[in-house]
Amino acid sequence: MLVRDNIALPVTPPFNFHHTLRFLGQFPPAKGEQAVGDQQLTKAIMLDGQPVAFRVTGTAHANALRLDLFADQPVSDSTAAAMQDRAAFFLSLNDDLTPFYALAESDPPFASVVRQLYGYHHVKFLTPFENAVWAVLSNRNRLTIASAMKARLIEACGGAITINGDRYTAFPEPQAVLETGAAELEAVIGHAQKSGFVLNVARAFAEMDEGWLRDAPYDEVESWLLSIKGIGPWSANFVMIRSLGRMDALKVPESRLMTAVSRLYGRSLNDRDVIKLAQHYAAYQGYWAHYVRAALS
Repeated sequence: MLVRDNIALPVTPPFNFHHTLRFLGQFPPAKGEQAVGDQQLTKAIMLDGQPVAFRVTGTAHANALRLDLFADQPVSDSTAAAMQDRAAFFLSLNDDLTPFYALAESDPPFASVVRQLYGYHHVKFLTPFENAVWAVLSNRNRLTIASAMKARLIEACGGAITINGDRYTAFPEPQAVLETGAAELEAVIGHAQKSGFVLNVARAFAEMDEGWLRDAPYDEVESWLLSIKGIGPWSANFVMIRSLGRMDALKVPESRLMTAVSRLYGRSLNDRDVIKLAQHYAAYQGYWAHYVRAALS
């Protein structure tokens, strides 16, 4: 049922909601978990043990988007405010792309990517915990197998809400994963090592304030992530960029990014070459990498 409606989500221009929806519609880790239309996104999240669905609606070049919330029980003002913050952060609506685009003007190959994706604000994983778990499940694993593992984890530990006959699943919160227990979690995931790593991630995130992860010095957050058994340098950089929006550094380029960058710049590039190209973009290195992947992958 609709519990809150017409909550405003201001947008920092330039912005193009069409690019947001297009990316989400093609994002493999979230396949089957959301509904994407021409002008709206509907998705679910767990908030303090309660599944809440949210719908974001807007036109391509809107100055603000509309947020509606759906739940089986009323939500408090604080929960509604938390969801407003979550939706804006998830879609990076407050990011100012102007300095990033200015840097691209002296990089002709990448300038063509900017023209293609102009106004696209980085779409994150919905929560850092989900991102970290996906890093564990997908590392050295086939996408189809990792996706199946994630789907089973959601059914076992997460939640769901139905709106007008459509069911939306929500990724579990850390505490729900911990309460499942090691033996049951291994049976759900079907992989002893990965289930152990997922438990490590859940323990760490259950005790961590997300505000600190968003705002603390980069090196401190990176060190905290690397302290979690199962999170290595690639996974830490992945989480820093793709769910925390910490775009300051591209430290561990993955193979598909290197392939895409090589295609864009017309020559074979290794990881050191890619890191050097990214450094031109200073605080927007993660944005550069994300744009290349979004445009060429």
